[in-house]
Amino acid sequence: MSYKNFTIETDADGIALVTWDMPEKSMNVFTIEVMDELDKIIDQVVADSAIKGVVITSGKSSFSGGADLSMIQASFDLLKDAQAKDPATAVEKLFEATGRMTWLYRKLETCGKPWVAAINGTCMGGAFEMSLACHGRVASNAKSVKIALPEVKVGIFPGAGGTQRVPRLANAQDALQMMTTGSSLTAARAKAMNLVHQVVEPDQLIPAAKQMIKDGLKPVQPWDEKGFKAPGGGIWTPAAAQLWPAAPAILRRETSGNYPGALAILKCVYEGLQVPFETGLKIEQRYFTHVLQTTEAFSMIRSLFISMQELGKGARRPAGQPKAEFKKIAVVGAGFMGASIAYVTAAAGIPVVLIDRDQEAADKGKGVSQGLVTGAVGKGRMTKEEGEKLLSLITPTPDYASLADADLVIEAVFEDRNVKKEVTEKIEAVLREDAIFASNTSTLPISGLAKNSKRPEQFIGIHFFSPVDKMMLVEVILGKETGDRALATALDYVAAIKKTPIVVNDTRGFYVNRCVFRYMAEAYDMLIEGVPAAMIENAAKMAGMPVGPLSLNDEVAVDLSYKIFKASIADLGAESVDPRHMELVTKLVEGEGRLGRKAGKGFYDYPPKPAKKKLWPGLKDLYPQQKPENVDIQVIKERLLGTIALEAARTMEEGIVTDPREADVGSILGFGFAPYTGGTLSYIDGMGVKTFVELCEKLAAKYGSHFQPTPLLKDMAAKGETFYSRFAPEAKKAA
Repeated sequence: MSYKNFTIETDADGIALVTWDMPEKSMNVFTIEVMDELDKIIDQVVADSAIKGVVITSGKSSFSGGADLSMIQASFDLLKDAQAKDPATAVEKLFEATGRMTWLYRKLETCGKPWVAAINGTCMGGAFEMSLACHGRVASNAKSVKIALPEVKVGIFPGAGGTQRVPRLANAQDALQMMTTGSSLTAARAKAMNLVHQVVEPDQLIPAAKQMIKDGLKPVQPWDEKGFKAPGGGIWTPAAAQLWPAAPAILRRETSGNYPGALAILKCVYEGLQVPFETGLKIEQRYFTHVLQTTEAFSMIRSLFISMQELGKGARRPAGQPKAEFKKIAVVGAGFMGASIAYVTAAAGIPVVLIDRDQEAADKGKGVSQGLVTGAVGKGRMTKEEGEKLLSLITPTPDYASLADADLVIEAVFEDRNVKKEVTEKIEAVLREDAIFASNTSTLPISGLAKNSKRPEQFIGIHFFSPVDKMMLVEVILGKETGDRALATALDYVAAIKKTPIVVNDTRGFYVNRCVFRYMAEAYDMLIEGVPAAMIENAAKMAGMPVGPLSLNDEVAVDLSYKIFKASIADLGAESVDPRHMELVTKLVEGEGRLGRKAGKGFYDYPPKPAKKKLWPGLKDLYPQQKPENVDIQVIKERLLGTIALEAARTMEEGIVTDPREADVGSILGFGFAPYTGGTLSYIDGMGVKTFVELCEKLAAKYGSHFQPTPLLKDMAAKGETFYSRFAPEAKKAA
């Protein structure tokens, strides 16, 4: 028999090598078609008496990334259709659909012939669950091997037997840790946890897997043997008595109960370990069906899986533009930002020239890359040779003539119009006619900066976030005259450095910073009202934010807020800044010299390590304090998330952001907006626009007019619309 996605070769020893190699895809993923073929392969193996066992491996550089997004999307579509046709049986149909993979893997492990998974490269999610259903697992020791069950990161959990097999192989604590964090394991760590049997050199992968079968691998899983006990003895042991009462509390501390998928993992493991294996699989299937129906799962999958992939693949790239090839990129300004941009460019294998006013400053910039390389080599993320190759691609120089043959120039000098004007003119004096000019600015409008350019159609904003090597988001900003070729080039560059772009139109602060400023401004309001600072910070984390607004302000620098306020007053007049906010940051910066983390003191004090940062006690003395018992935590959470979401809605109304996918993905990747909501606009859509408008009106009545819902929101509430229906990205794609 022949298959589209698999090939089968049986050797003289009767071992079938099943190679998974999907045509026209860079990575193997599970689709309905792949599962149908795997089902037939199991039948073929069972029927063919010449086949003694099976080794399954990948024909690509990675094993598999897990389930295809179309499969997950199909589950939501199935539920929607079933609810419309026959609500009574809708959940039943979803239950059946979600169990397809589970029972296919069960069929594999009980087929009576031994299967061995030979794992190379990435092996994630449903692909690793299939490997766990195999009787043997061999992994390559290459650095590229990453084994994980990351489903919790997109709102669901390992629902194809993962919650049942992992805790029957590894101890419960390690199993919970792996699944509730979604963290990646190296091959060595997976072996230490008993999740793989052998780790071998890459060229020994298939021979070692075949040898397992030749050595008499039993086609029976440990949990199907009589008298099986889970590692550590299962649930009713002294060790378990220490783990299980604490586990929900630890999870609540880490997630504040915002992630139904994470809690379901605990329930699946706890309940599953007390019953026979197949009953455990049914328990898992039941919880998976439940979690799939939650708003959190729908929103997270849409934003963090589907939309992120679509944006990464160039959903906003203008049609008809040839793909940009980068032979050389120049970065002008070798400060921390520019130096970090040079690093990520070189890490993508692109030669980069790093320019500053003199050789010393340029060399200092390259030193940032050297520091990052040393750190990566020390942590084993990069070999010494790879580090040397990366550094060889960065040429520090003060000579502007060296950018004459650059395909793209990124200006990353000080955030000052005059400085940027001077540098733009110097660059354009030598720049190739067809090269693209990008400015890395965080607040200055691009159209204004483009006035310094002789070719505004080739001028674009590319806004990176700090630290550049870690932050996945890049804002691509269109000036009024930016042309399609500049946009296509910018998006091709962001794709080359493996980051996720969002395209925004021009305005002060663009999209992300506008939302971030609202978050910090709301915290200023609360401080002024006398809300204890610790309650503000803790409520923010309970709402799902990664850091509190005061902590974030320290990170970006309090004196930067002070400078932005001053610039805003100079450009837009005194009424553009709340005088109370100006007074607060002036007190901190000028009165107390508290400039933020960089100065060792801001809203927090930063004592020498290992001591931890703590809130500055003097904050209590700035304003009369409310009693903690009089402060409603729920209201603080609503205010912090609501003010950000409202600002995101304003950017849609003003046409700054035009695609809800970008607003959502940008808010999560840019500043960690409560990921369980799916992002700022999904937060509004998830509770319903009408409910959100009512919440805003309630908050506006008590806390100020900045909470007043906008005309767009009121119109959408009246019409029963959502952001994803009114600004449907699918409709745009089809057009």
